[in-house]
Amino acid sequence: METRKWFRDPILVFNVVFQLILLAIGGTTLVAAQPVRGTAVQSAAVDSWLALQQRDPFPYALPLAAPIRTILDGTYIKVELKETPPVPCKRCPDYLPEGGLWKLSLNKGVFRIYHPYTGWKSLGSFFVTRDPLAEIPGGQMILANDPVCPDVLGLYSYVIEEGKLVLTVVEDPCSSRLRAINFTNLPWLGCQPPNREAAISGHWPVPGGCEQ
Repeated sequence: METRKWFRDPILVFNVVFQLILLAIGGTTLVAAQPVRGTAVQSAAVDSWLALQQRDPFPYALPLAAPIRTILDGTYIKVELKETPPVPCKRCPDYLPEGGLWKLSLNKGVFRIYHPYTGWKSLGSFFVTRDPLAEIPGGQMILANDPVCPDVLGLYSYVIEEGKLVLTVVEDPCSSRLRAINFTNLPWLGCQPPNREAAISGHWPVPGGCEQ
């Protein structure tokens, strides 16, 4: 309830978001941050995902984030469990959390999200802050420059625990709030080792779907 009351004060929200953006672009306390569709299908999905990694966002609303590695950088996946498969359509709402595998890449201020089954994808800028006093690594993240909602900023809080990225929306009206639902309804499982020991030994449970 306190978070919602805080967000209803537009002047306070503007000041907080503006300061976060200035810090991110200046590189002081921040550590920076379009929809396509057996073996052949998997290969096409992999190619499409790799092609998305080569694309960069356009600075619709904000300057692009400085290309600096962040605490969130990595590839993440989630699996939406649905009783029925997605229905093919040309005008489905953006960010609709369709069933199956979803992939999220956070890389030096650029987020890229992809649903291999339908081929839907988008990208944009992200900016992060880190709470140095938190026992579990966490802070806040701003999403911007998304072609789905080019003038919209999304504000989230995040925590990283046991290799999982958990996002909680503060406010994000993008695509009738479907972006917020998609980003927050399930934890995102990291495709990178959770710690140095796991990286050296290679003994850790890699989530299914990371290789696709």
